[in-house]
Amino acid sequence: MRDLTQGSITRTILTMAAPMAAGMLFQTLYLLVDLYFVAAIGEAAAAGVGSAGTLMFMVMAITQILGVSTVAMMSQAVGRKEQDQANRIFNQSMGLALLCAVLTLVGGLAGADAYMAQIAADTATREEGTLFLLWFIPGMSLQFPLMAMSSALRATGIVKPGMLVQMVTVLLNTLLAPLLIAGWGTGLAWGVMGAGLASTVSVTIGVLILVYYFIRQEKYVRFDLAQFLPDFGVYRRMFAIGLPAGGEMLLMFLYFAVIYLLIQDFGAEAQAGFSIGGRIMQSIFMPTMAIAFAVGPIVGQNVGANRWDRVREACKTGILLNAAVMLVVTVVMQISPQSLMRGFTDAPAVLEVGGHFLQIVSWNFVAQGVVFSCSGIFQGLGNTRPALLSSLLRLLIFVPVSFLVAARDDFALHEIWYVSVLAVVAQAGFSYLLVQRELRSKAHGEGSRPKGSVQPVGSA
Repeated sequence: MRDLTQGSITRTILTMAAPMAAGMLFQTLYLLVDLYFVAAIGEAAAAGVGSAGTLMFMVMAITQILGVSTVAMMSQAVGRKEQDQANRIFNQSMGLALLCAVLTLVGGLAGADAYMAQIAADTATREEGTLFLLWFIPGMSLQFPLMAMSSALRATGIVKPGMLVQMVTVLLNTLLAPLLIAGWGTGLAWGVMGAGLASTVSVTIGVLILVYYFIRQEKYVRFDLAQFLPDFGVYRRMFAIGLPAGGEMLLMFLYFAVIYLLIQDFGAEAQAGFSIGGRIMQSIFMPTMAIAFAVGPIVGQNVGANRWDRVREACKTGILLNAAVMLVVTVVMQISPQSLMRGFTDAPAVLEVGGHFLQIVSWNFVAQGVVFSCSGIFQGLGNTRPALLSSLLRLLIFVPVSFLVAARDDFALHEIWYVSVLAVVAQAGFSYLLVQRELRSKAHGEGSRPKGSVQPVGSA
């Protein structure tokens, strides 16, 4: 366990974010290598895998319930020096993770084709996306125990084991991708099926490594199978904190699903261009997400310790760091966005869509950095409802305006990207205002309380 209630806030954020960012850079490598080999198969494969990948947002919405609530509740318990309570929360999270994994596996395999039928641009895209999902869904289901264990470590200020596991899984996936997708060395090119299988095998090994770590190395919290059994009091607190965060990610799923629906008539080339551009954008966001992930437990432990001066400093520092990182990225995207696309495709139509997408949406990258930071702050404060409200505002702006724009006879694809910029900028401003309101409310209600008498997590 690492005490996050002492020392320099900036240094603490950077030292926590650095290994997470390193792990995410390896994750970026995985995304780009996977994308490279899938895009080489053809436009239908790239479009199918990209559109099928939107289902990951739905799974992430549910994993957010686990991850956010585990970080918020455990970090505040750690700040109050309540180790037994932290251990109980961890084991309850693991029990819920296993249940969610089973439900995701069964439901996902049963509904994969029906899902692709709704968003695919054509039959070939539908078939490729469905095949990918059938082999990718087992790996998605294992994201639940992986999230529970990683979040527990992060709540206690420990990030290196999670980073190392992520590096191992990404390196393994990077090795498997050319073997299973393109058939290097084997002659058995399994295409999109190989992409799904490579991911599933890699995540499985990552889960096993983290289980081994908890059994042999972790001292602050331990597996206790008896505490896996549902405690509905703990569940209620977890859902009170986690459901808004899960709803936030679910809105992101709807956001991307709407985009695929709106660009359907532009064909597989447009969906492929957006898929590749979207993967590149996800990779760009990873360092910013690392900073946001570091801010959450820092805020949480200091809330538990009743250190509101440090809570406010962590919020300010996290927002400024993320805004600075994304400003640099924005400049790069304005100079040569298509150069990134050319590493994955040489199809002119795909290049044009993806490059134009990256260049336009980069205008909201600074705003997106603010959104990520605010989301991490809300998690640490133990109240994720404001993050859900800001995501809802984004969707309420984007969906109706996009459909109005798309209804015009002279509708052009790039107009959707401008609407997206507008929605994200509005979300960032709203998120910042909600953070300020939440800090005033929490500090007024709890700042004068003696240490150890902090209001229970999720009750605000």
